[in-house]
Amino acid sequence: MLSSSASCSSSFTAEEGKMAASESDRDPTSALCSEFLNFSAKDTATWWLAAADLQHEVYHHLAVYVPRILCLGPSGVGSSREEQREELACQLLLLAPLEWFLLGEEPAARLAQLQQNNQPSPLCGHVFKVGEPTYSCRECAADPTCVLCMQCFLGSVHKNHRYRMTTSGGGGFCDCGDTEAWKKGPYCQKHTPTDNSRDTEEDPVAQLPTDMVARGYSIFSIILKYAVELLTWEQEDQLPEGLEPPERGDTYYCMLFNDEVHTYEQVIYTLQKAVNCSQKEAISFATTVDRDGRKSVRYGDFQFCEQAKSVIVVSTADLTRPLRVQVMHSSVVAHQCFALKALSWLGQIIQYSDGLRRILCQVGLQKGPEGENSSLVNRLMLNDSKMWKGARNIYHQLLMNSLLMDLKYKKIFAIQFAKSYERLQSDYVKDDHDREFSITDLSVQIFTVPSLARMLMVEENLMTTIIRTFVDHLRHRDLQGRFQFDRYTAQQAFKFGRVQSLIGDLKYVLISHPTEWNDQLRLKFLGGLDAFLELLKCMQGMDPVMRQVGQHIEMEPEWEAAFTLQMKLTHIISMIQEWCSTDKRVLIEAYRKCLSALSHCHSGLSDGEQPISLSLAGHCVETFRYQVSQDKVSIHLPVCRLLAGLHVLLSRTEVASHFPEQLPLGELSPPLLIELPLRCLVLCAQVHAGMWRRNGFSLVNQIYYYHNVKCRVEMFDKDIIMLQAGASMMDPNHFLMIVLSRFELFHIFSSADVRKRYREANKDVVQQNNTLIEEMLHLIIMVTGERYVAGVGQVEPFDEVRREIIHQLSIRPMAHSELVKALPENGNKETGLERVIDSVASFKKPGVTGRGLYELRPEWNRYFNLYFYHYSRADQSKAEEAQRKLRRQNGEDTALPPPPPPPFCPLFASLVNLLQCDVLLAVEGAVLQWAVEPSGGGWTESMLQRVLHLVGMALLEEQQQLENNSGDEDVTFNYTSKITRPGEAPSTSGSVLALLESLQNAPHLEVHKDIITWILKMVSNIKTMRERTSSTSMVNISPGQGLEEMVRDKDKAERKRKAEMARLRREKIMAQMSEMQKHFINENKELFQQTVEELEASTSAAAENSPPSLESTCVSQVCVGPKRVSGAERRQLVTCILCQEEQEVKGHGKAMVLAAFVQRSTVLSKNRHRNLPDPEHRDPLFMHPDLSLGIHTASCGHIMHATCWQRYFEAVQLKEQRRQQRLRGHTSYDVENGEFLCPLCECLSNTVIPLLPHVHSADRSVDHPSLEVWLKTTNQQIAALHSSHGNRSDSAAEEAEPAVPDGFRVDVIPQNPFSSSISEMITTFSMSTYKVGLKVNPNEQDHRVPVLSWSTCAFTIQSIEHLLMDEEKPLFGSLPCRQDNCLSSLTRFGSACWTAAPLKTVHTHFIRLLAALVSDSQVDATLCILDIDMFHLLVYSVLSYSSVHSLDQSGQSVVDSAHLHLLHLVTVAHLVQILLTSNTEEVCMDQDTGGSQEEELTCQLYNTLRKHLGSVLPEVSSGWQLWRCVKAGVLPFLRATALFFHYLNSTAPPADLLVAGPSQWEALCSYLSLPSNLLQLHLSHHTLLEPLIHRWCCHPGVRETLQGGGVIIRFPRESNRLIDLPEDYSVLINQASSFTCPRSGGDKSRAPTLCLVCGSMLCSQSYCCQTEVEGEDVGACTAHTFTCGAGLGLFLRVRESQVLFVAGKTKGCFYPPPYLDDYGETDQGLKRGNPLHLCLERYRKIERLWRQHAIAEIIGHAQEANQTLVAIDWQHL
Repeated sequence: MLSSSASCSSSFTAEEGKMAASESDRDPTSALCSEFLNFSAKDTATWWLAAADLQHEVYHHLAVYVPRILCLGPSGVGSSREEQREELACQLLLLAPLEWFLLGEEPAARLAQLQQNNQPSPLCGHVFKVGEPTYSCRECAADPTCVLCMQCFLGSVHKNHRYRMTTSGGGGFCDCGDTEAWKKGPYCQKHTPTDNSRDTEEDPVAQLPTDMVARGYSIFSIILKYAVELLTWEQEDQLPEGLEPPERGDTYYCMLFNDEVHTYEQVIYTLQKAVNCSQKEAISFATTVDRDGRKSVRYGDFQFCEQAKSVIVVSTADLTRPLRVQVMHSSVVAHQCFALKALSWLGQIIQYSDGLRRILCQVGLQKGPEGENSSLVNRLMLNDSKMWKGARNIYHQLLMNSLLMDLKYKKIFAIQFAKSYERLQSDYVKDDHDREFSITDLSVQIFTVPSLARMLMVEENLMTTIIRTFVDHLRHRDLQGRFQFDRYTAQQAFKFGRVQSLIGDLKYVLISHPTEWNDQLRLKFLGGLDAFLELLKCMQGMDPVMRQVGQHIEMEPEWEAAFTLQMKLTHIISMIQEWCSTDKRVLIEAYRKCLSALSHCHSGLSDGEQPISLSLAGHCVETFRYQVSQDKVSIHLPVCRLLAGLHVLLSRTEVASHFPEQLPLGELSPPLLIELPLRCLVLCAQVHAGMWRRNGFSLVNQIYYYHNVKCRVEMFDKDIIMLQAGASMMDPNHFLMIVLSRFELFHIFSSADVRKRYREANKDVVQQNNTLIEEMLHLIIMVTGERYVAGVGQVEPFDEVRREIIHQLSIRPMAHSELVKALPENGNKETGLERVIDSVASFKKPGVTGRGLYELRPEWNRYFNLYFYHYSRADQSKAEEAQRKLRRQNGEDTALPPPPPPPFCPLFASLVNLLQCDVLLAVEGAVLQWAVEPSGGGWTESMLQRVLHLVGMALLEEQQQLENNSGDEDVTFNYTSKITRPGEAPSTSGSVLALLESLQNAPHLEVHKDIITWILKMVSNIKTMRERTSSTSMVNISPGQGLEEMVRDKDKAERKRKAEMARLRREKIMAQMSEMQKHFINENKELFQQTVEELEASTSAAAENSPPSLESTCVSQVCVGPKRVSGAERRQLVTCILCQEEQEVKGHGKAMVLAAFVQRSTVLSKNRHRNLPDPEHRDPLFMHPDLSLGIHTASCGHIMHATCWQRYFEAVQLKEQRRQQRLRGHTSYDVENGEFLCPLCECLSNTVIPLLPHVHSADRSVDHPSLEVWLKTTNQQIAALHSSHGNRSDSAAEEAEPAVPDGFRVDVIPQNPFSSSISEMITTFSMSTYKVGLKVNPNEQDHRVPVLSWSTCAFTIQSIEHLLMDEEKPLFGSLPCRQDNCLSSLTRFGSACWTAAPLKTVHTHFIRLLAALVSDSQVDATLCILDIDMFHLLVYSVLSYSSVHSLDQSGQSVVDSAHLHLLHLVTVAHLVQILLTSNTEEVCMDQDTGGSQEEELTCQLYNTLRKHLGSVLPEVSSGWQLWRCVKAGVLPFLRATALFFHYLNSTAPPADLLVAGPSQWEALCSYLSLPSNLLQLHLSHHTLLEPLIHRWCCHPGVRETLQGGGVIIRFPRESNRLIDLPEDYSVLINQASSFTCPRSGGDKSRAPTLCLVCGSMLCSQSYCCQTEVEGEDVGACTAHTFTCGAGLGLFLRVRESQVLFVAGKTKGCFYPPPYLDDYGETDQGLKRGNPLHLCLERYRKIERLWRQHAIAEIIGHAQEANQTLVAIDWQHL
């Protein structure tokens, strides 16, 4: 903007004068022009300098000029010319004087000088655009909000670290240079501070001249005040004092404002009604309103605008609220526009100098006359929610460029921001704009700076403010003061969503915990904690549930809001605990506060409940009656759980052992501590036991989230810890009795004879109780066994993560992203996975599909715990199965014993006694007793499994204590002696050990045998250890070893016996199966016979592909001409897939058809920009060599009867009609266009190809005419046809009738060799290719019908030849069966389709085709030889010749010789084509001059061409080069021709062509009966061909093209490839972020999408770029497919990292992108942010799909598999 011409008024005059002159006749503003011309910015500035009241002068200047420059008429219609005029005038008349005034001299030069002298701050401060890539280092960033822009990142140390890449939502800025944001490497190379850079304390204003400083203060304050006044101005008709315009017209704007409530469609519809504009204009209005926040939709007098306003308000009033519309005077609008320009100008000026930046900061933050909160910046902030989007964006940008870049003022601004925090947040909650457009979004820039956050916490009490503001907004409470979210209205939900941003701010404040504390900080933090506990108290016990009995709950209660709140607070709770852990005094105080909050919550717990006393196994405990299944219970217990967290910290930081006297441990009542968490866990158990089924899904969901990885850290995990804390302070027997009582199982275990199973009549109740017993045992396993939390057990956080990973990978190998999802994230979005993963797992790279997987290393399997507490039930059973299978594979026993546990911390040490207490022993004994006498359903195997696990845990504990005991004191844990005691009277059954021994060989417990053996082994080991320690003499423990060996040997023998039995059983079964199979085959002999025949028939290709037998090698294989060898006459038998009936393919039989899909294709196109003529007038007879549009046919190879297919298709149509009446969606195929899915493989098809019989062998009896004779005969036949068509010229009419060859009868109507059903199918397929190829309605009379059928035959062969060439596969024998069948049917169909068209049409085609090569006086314009694709020409000529030959009744001529002659002619023409376009300058390797015959002849032909064309062709000395060119150029043509004649004449290919190898050339030539030196063709028919070649060369088009008048196609044509993609994905993101929408002036595109075929970047999925195609509005991608890919497109959606396939307007699907991260996974949607790199194999796979024309098929399959894809409006992308 600050260009020199803008500031220098003289250079402007002449230019603007011209413009003014040209516009004077029509432009009312031209009156101004003279004034403009005489205006001098310099003089104005000088005048201002002298003025006494500067503000008055500046305001006066603005009042005069602003309304005359800006907003002079209806906007939207104005051209870009108009905008340029406004820009220029603004710069010259309004901004230039300001610049002159500020700088005091020529602005451009002075600014450059300022910039040079400026010592910039090391902060980068680059503000991100929407969609720009941002980088965060996962190792060095202080928190996830610290990001770098791409330039800084590439120049920093972090690019070699583990980084995360995301796309910006716009608005943040680069943190390079901010030392607080990075643990290390804060500077990139560019921003590294130099030694001479100024000290940060030094005032940059001192660097500027004093007079400039004074002028800066005055002008900045005036302009900023002006801008603030206008942006916060609320009157629509008046202006602030001093700005009233000199003359006031009746000109108004009707201004529409944006909101986030109404949809695009509603706005567009309303505008069309209100200001009667077209839909296009309405869309453009809506887009601008959405982008800028407001837009004038009408300009005129007051009445005119008011009328539009009332229509808009009335038509949107019935919605949630009407659209906001104002009628504003044009001068007000003009001043507001200029206010924004002025703010942008300020932002630009301060970039030049830090001194100016600081002056602006001072001006903005100076207190105004009204005292507190009156500075200009404050006024803007407090009015934020009243402004429109565009204004907000511009002033936020200015604040970022000024206040946030100046460290001194950033602090002052932060304090102002914190002071107004409550008010700003309340405004935001009421406002309806998104967070990114609100001033509150700046909190991320302020609160994430640790020093600022701490300062605000201490000085402004920020933590308490945020929490109180949050609690104030959630007003819905129940009588106990708890939050109540029931029956949420949409309005409340919206508000709740906005309130959550406060939690985000709190997270920013707490994200990095302090390293050093002071008393102020302690005080304020604990004050904040008080506020936080108040919040948690409101959550404690919210959403309580009551068990429904009898009938199902009527209304599902609202549960999501409470869980959303819980999830949002999870990180905050963890962070508060982290803060507490860093200071002992804070921790002790926090523990106290939390305890008193909890006792406040508990105060009403046991009131009114009747006390009861329980006794069991000789122990007694007092508690009160409470049943989860009858009373209210809540899952939300945050106060309880926070206390549990703090309790663990006491243990972890060892405060508990160092300062026990300071802790209120005496106030703890353990039974009360465990009460609420226990209820919660019992609720989960009962839900699992099916007791709460009638409570509906809301409860199931709550339980799910309670255990889910997002919530469990602060919910389920903390409940377990609380039980552990309580149990460690209680008598273990008392704890277990309370647990039994809460599980409502006490009566089962306390009956007098507990071991006689409690019998319950009701089967459901038995089942419920069984499940509850299992759950209760599981809970005991968790309470005693879960020690992997630092502070509970003696472990590090590292061990905890490692254990999680071991257990996830024990289920199955997992991808990196699955593991990350399974681990809880901390506030920094880190899981700690990377530190651990490599030590426990090995990585397997992915192939072309799938993803990389981690597998657990075998040495970690022994740490597997079947009852790991984070397993869901499904996970547990999968893991158990996987582990047992693994052990069987390794030949080990299948026992899964508990892993050795780490020791407890001292505070929790007494927990181990749970394992050996009497109550637990009684329970174990009872379960084992039930298992011994398994009558009735009184117990379950999983119950027994849990008991065995508990026994195992106790034994491991005892073994560890014995091993660690140094022999001083006795080991207190003596479980082994307890389990050998027999049961107490009255139940005199055996001891636990005796029961185990009796279970060891119980036949019904085969599964558990191994684990029982393991337990008994442990017991004997411990016994020997005890004996050893008691005798204290260190005897070797060989007896124990011996026992172990013995047990192991017995095991081995037993296992061997089992394996042997299993093997015998397997063999027996196999023998039986084989017997049955034989029997079946014998019974159905004829059926099998048929299948064999059919196999032989359908694999005719395979048979031909086998190496030729002896006698056939004598005759070389030839596929064209009189010498051709046809395949042996064979019946072709096929089976219909619909009726399973068999049928021979005969010309007069029932028609059989092949399902096929015909599509237009540009895959081989060499010219994508070619506009095709209108389909009605397009003549497709000659294909241009650029192949810009072909018709491709593919088939899935499944065969049906024509009648069966017709019935099937009618059924599909009928179904579709019914479906349309019922549902309005699409299906994956479009029945109206004849599409259907193959009935067998569901492959997308849109037509059928009739199957036709083999061609007969060549007739050897007829002699073969030479080329000359044949040409003569043919010319005579053509002349006869001309005369019969009556189109002879007059001059020829006088001559005699042309000589007609013998037996050639023009009037014969040849008989149709096909039955009517086959003819009908021939027509069907012809019409399909016609309809698809030309995009017109079917018309059987059109003369172009046969041409399109031949065209698809030629094009499909060409594209398959290209594929085989690119993949370096042999020409024959490598095609899959379906393609082989398709080509063979297509070619035979092509040779027969003339029978379905009028003979005259086909004759005309043949005549025109031949005339392209051989002159014919009757045919007028012939084409230039360079504009004809020779392979198409050959196919068309050969296929149309049959119709001419059918008139020859003489029996003297053979089709074959004609084919050969046509081939010779076309080949010569192709050679000429290649030589004309050859580009021989490229290679200058001079071979030795003694050239071979080929080279000489090539030179000869080339020189002939030069003779005809002269200097157009360059001189070439080297024949070797030419021959190389020719050979390479003609090879694709020969290969395609070989394929064509192979299928046409069903000739077996020679062995050399069945392998990809060097000897192809000779084999090809002999197969096509061509000389291997192709130029012999020219030589041998020299006299005949000379005139033809002369004629081809003399065509004016040849010279014109070669001299650069057109695109020259060179041979061989290279295969098209998809565009090259960059290796690093961020390069693409960067390209896309700088891509602007081509239509909406410089606006960023929201969904930039890259076409992979041609490399264009498109603005997808937006209204601005919609265009009309065939009468429908379609998005940019769909429109692009019609020009680039004939309706088919492959795109990469850059922001989503997703490949998009589109076919037509209604079909599309997403496909995995070719970019993978280091873990071998794609990242669709860029959610994980790992760096992505191009995987070439996957990209090649996409390319191969495109080249194989398989995209439409992929889309079809995808849409069938996933119905949601069908519902997407693909045409809008």
